[in-house]
Amino acid sequence: MVRPIPPPFDQIVAGQTATIRAAGTTLLNLRLLTKDLAFSHEERAAFGLGGLLPDRVTTIEEQMELEHEHIRRKVDDLERYIGLAALQDRNATLFYRLLAEHMEEYLPIVYTPTVGRACQEFSHIIRRTRGIWITPADVDRVPELLAASPFDDVRLIVVTDNERILGLGDQGAGGMAIPIGKLALYTAACGIHPTLTLPVSLDVGTDNAALLRDPLYLGHRAPRLRGAAYDALVEAFVAAVQDRWPGCLIQWEDFKQHNALRIRDRYRDRVPSFNDDIQGTAAVVVGGLLAAMRYLGTGWDDQRIVLAGAGAAGLGIAALIRQAMIADGLAEAAASSRLLLVDSAGLIHAGRADLDSAKRTMALPVEALGELGLGQARRPGGGTHPSRRSEDLPGLEEVVAAVRPTVLIGTTGTPGTFSERVIRAMAAGTDRPIVLPLSNPTSVAEAVPADVLRWTEGRAIVATGSPFGPVTYRAIRHEVGQANNVFIFPGVGLGAIVSEASAVSDAMFLVAARTLASMVTEERLASGAIYPPISDLRAVSRAIAIAVMDEAIRSGRAGPGTGTDPATEIDAAMWWPAYVPYRRG
Repeated sequence: MVRPIPPPFDQIVAGQTATIRAAGTTLLNLRLLTKDLAFSHEERAAFGLGGLLPDRVTTIEEQMELEHEHIRRKVDDLERYIGLAALQDRNATLFYRLLAEHMEEYLPIVYTPTVGRACQEFSHIIRRTRGIWITPADVDRVPELLAASPFDDVRLIVVTDNERILGLGDQGAGGMAIPIGKLALYTAACGIHPTLTLPVSLDVGTDNAALLRDPLYLGHRAPRLRGAAYDALVEAFVAAVQDRWPGCLIQWEDFKQHNALRIRDRYRDRVPSFNDDIQGTAAVVVGGLLAAMRYLGTGWDDQRIVLAGAGAAGLGIAALIRQAMIADGLAEAAASSRLLLVDSAGLIHAGRADLDSAKRTMALPVEALGELGLGQARRPGGGTHPSRRSEDLPGLEEVVAAVRPTVLIGTTGTPGTFSERVIRAMAAGTDRPIVLPLSNPTSVAEAVPADVLRWTEGRAIVATGSPFGPVTYRAIRHEVGQANNVFIFPGVGLGAIVSEASAVSDAMFLVAARTLASMVTEERLASGAIYPPISDLRAVSRAIAIAVMDEAIRSGRAGPGTGTDPATEIDAAMWWPAYVPYRRG
C-alpha cells in the first residue's frame, strides 16, 4: 500500500477536490498551490481573490501556450533556463506540466547541456535559493539544518559535493543546479511530487581558483575539505537524514571518482542510496547495448568492448556490462577478456603496478594480452607519471587497432578522443560498429555523430550523452539516440520509494537496463537510434519503476507494507501535473 503524502497534496496527486486553507495573496504566491489565472470564478469568490486577477479564466493548456511564447522569445539558452526557473518558483504545477508535455524541447534547457552553463555562472544568475546548503562549519548541526526543510515528509534527496559537475569539474556552489535539475526531472518523468523531494549541497569549498577570485561567488570560500573531516561531514549528513526521514532515498550526484566509489560502497547496504553517475550511467549504457544487440541479432559473446575513460562512470559501466554478460551465460573469464578499459596512462591490465583497487577489479587478465594481440604490455618499474601514457602501454589507438572492438564507449570528458584514426580502425574490423561518445556537455563529447558516420561510411550506430540532431549521410537519415541517465534514475527512484526498498541493488539497475532495452521499438532501431525518444520518457520511467519494485519484492528488499500489485501502486504514486478543484478549508 503506497504511503499517502501529506494533505492537501494527497488529494491533488489523486486528482480529487482539495481542501485548501490559504486564501488571498497568500494562496496566489504559494508556488505549489497557485493556479494563477486558472482559478475559477467560484474559487475566486471562495478564496478572496476577487479584484486580484483579470476577469478571464484560462486553462492550463492556454497557460502553457503563453509560457512557450515567453521562453521562445529568449535568444539564449541560459536565459531560457533562467525563465523556466522563474516559472518553477512562481507556479510549480504549470512548470512541471510544461516540462512533462514538452520534454524534447525543454530537457536540454533544464538539464544537459544548458545546466552546465548554469553551474558555471550560478552565482551570477541565481534569483531564489532552493534546498539545503551544508558547510564544514555545520558538521555538528546538520539535524537543525534539515529541520528547516520546507517539507516534512521528504522521501528523496539528491545531494552533491560539487566536485565533478558533468565534464566541467569543480564548480563549487554552482553544482547545486544539478540536484535541482535532477529533481525536476524526477517529477516530470515519473510524477514524484515535489513536496517529497529535497536538493542538498555539501558545500565543502572549492579548488576552482576562478571561483575563489570572483567577488560575487556565493559558496563556502575555502579550499576543498578533504580526509577525515570530509568523511565526518558526509556521515553527519547521512545520519541526520535517516534520523529525520527514515528510509529516505539518497541519490549521490557528481562526486569525484574516489569519493564517489567510496561513499557508494560505504552506504549502499546501510541506507537506500545509489550513485547516478556510476550506476545510472551503467544501466543506460547496458540498456542501449542490449537494444543494439537485439537489432543486430548478436549477443554478448559476439562483442569486443573498449571503454575509454576509467573514472567512476567508466568503472560503473564496465562492472554492470560484466554482470550482464555473466547473467546471460558467459563465463567470468570470457566476460573479462571481452571488456577492455583504457585510462590516461594506457590499457588497464592486471600487470600494471599503478592501479588502485577499483581499477584492479576491472583489469584485463595478463594472460589475455597475448590472445588479443597486445603482447606483454606492462608498466615499467621506473614508474611513468600516471597522468601520462607510458610508451610501453598500449593507448586507445593501439588497443582499437589490435582488438577491433564492436563497441567503443567514451567517458573521458576530452573532446576528440575518438579520432578519425581510432574510428576507422574500429570500422575495419566490424560491419556495424557501436560508438557511444558519452561525455557531456556537448563541448566535451569524444566525437560528434556526423564525423563518426562519415568515418564509418554510414555503418556506425551512434548514441551520445548530450542531445544531437539527426545526421543525413549519403541521403540516409540517421537518428542519434541519447544515452541519458534520465531514462534510468526516475524509474529506479520511484520503484525504490514506492516499495520502501531497504537498499538499491545492482540487480535493480540490471532489470532497469533490460526494461529500457525492451522499450526501444524496431522502427526506432532501424532509424539508427538505440534509445527511445525523450517523448517516451514517462512511459519508460513507469515500466522501469514497476520492474524495480518487482525486483525489490523478489529479493526481499521491499518494506513490510508493500502490496503485491506493483503496477497499481506505481500508477497511484505518479502525479500528473494538473489543476484540481479547490474548496475552502
